[in-house]
Amino acid sequence: MTSVELSGKVALVTGASRGIGYGVAEALVARGDRVCITGRNEDALKEAVEKLGADRAVYVAGKAHDEAHQAVAVERVMEAFGRVDYLVNNAGTNPVFGPIADLDLNVARKVFETNVVSALGFAQRTWHAWQKDNGGAIVNIASVAGLAPSPFIGAYGVSKAALINLTVQLAHEFAPGVRVNAIAPAVVKTKFAQALYEGREAEAAAAYPLGRLGVPSDIGGAAAFLTSDQSDWVTGQTLVVDGGIFLNAGVA
Repeated sequence: MTSVELSGKVALVTGASRGIGYGVAEALVARGDRVCITGRNEDALKEAVEKLGADRAVYVAGKAHDEAHQAVAVERVMEAFGRVDYLVNNAGTNPVFGPIADLDLNVARKVFETNVVSALGFAQRTWHAWQKDNGGAIVNIASVAGLAPSPFIGAYGVSKAALINLTVQLAHEFAPGVRVNAIAPAVVKTKFAQALYEGREAEAAAAYPLGRLGVPSDIGGAAAFLTSDQSDWVTGQTLVVDGGIFLNAGVA
C-alpha cells in the first residue's frame, strides 16, 4: 500500500482504529492520500498505523466529544502534513438497546455529544485550520437508522438524523470551497454492529437484495468517491449504501 505515489492530499478520519473508519482510511491511503486517524484505544491506533504505513499515517488517541482532543487532532495533522483537505467524521457510539420511551436522558446526551456535536467540532476546526482558505471536502458517516424508524436503537437513529441535517447545514455554509456529504450505511460487519448480526448472519443477510451484509471497504469506496474530483459537483447529499435493503420498504 505504501508504494502508491502520494496524491498530495491529507485526510483526518475519526474513529478509525478499526471497522468503517479504518476501511475509509485504508481506501484513502490506497489512492495515495496521507491520513491522521483518531480513536480511544492507543494500542489499536498504533496497530492501524503500522498496517496503513507509518510514512502515510499518524494517530491521536482520545474521546471524540472532548474538545481538547479535537484541537490536538487537528493540530497534529497540520503539524505532520501541513494541510487537511478531507475530514471524515466516523466516530460514533450506541451504548443502549431498547425503547426510546425508557431512555436515560444522560445516555441520550452522550449519544448526541459523540455522534453529532463532535462532528460539528471537528468540522469547525478543520474549516478554520485549512479548508476555509484552501477548500476540501467533509464526509459524515451517518446511518440508514437516521432515515427511518429504528426500533431499539432510537437514540442512535435520532442522532444520525441530526447528523444528516448537520451535513446540509454545513454544505450550505461552507460552499463553494468545501463540499459536505454524508454516507448512510445499513449493517456493516464490524465489532460496533456485531449485536445486529452475530450468530445469525445468514438470516440477516437474506433480507438484503444484494445477498450480503456490508463490509468496511464498501464504505471506504464511497468515502473515496465523495472526497475525489469525480464528485466535484456533489454537496449536501446523503449517499445510502445499504445493499438494497430499502428496496424492501413497504413490501409485504
